[in-house]
Amino acid sequence: MVAKNIAFEAPEVENGYGPCKASPIDLNHLATQTMGDKELEIEVLQLFAKQARKCLQALSETDADQKAIAHRLKGAASAIGAFHVVTAAGAIEEHGGDAARIAAVTLAVVETEHFILKLCRV
Repeated sequence: MVAKNIAFEAPEVENGYGPCKASPIDLNHLATQTMGDKELEIEVLQLFAKQARKCLQALSETDADQKAIAHRLKGAASAIGAFHVVTAAGAIEEHGGDAARIAAVTLAVVETEHFILKLCRV
């Protein structure tokens, strides 16, 4: 098996990565998607962070099509390897956005955003 050329190393985080204790982004998946291009990885991660924030904002609107928004968020998260966000958004897409599901997707996005900020500082 050939090792992938991963442009990023996972940032050091005290006491693990948060409640899930796993990296919010699968760096192998990200490297595969971007062919190991660090500049492209940074660009895609920053685009994801902006899109995810817009999706969270849209989910809070009362007349929003939550399933469509969750689907959009799930696709964007899948592209960068943010699989905790994929799972949380998938629950909203499948079952609708009650308070607990929206809180779960918000937590997953915030953890991912923090991870992205640390990666981009390297």
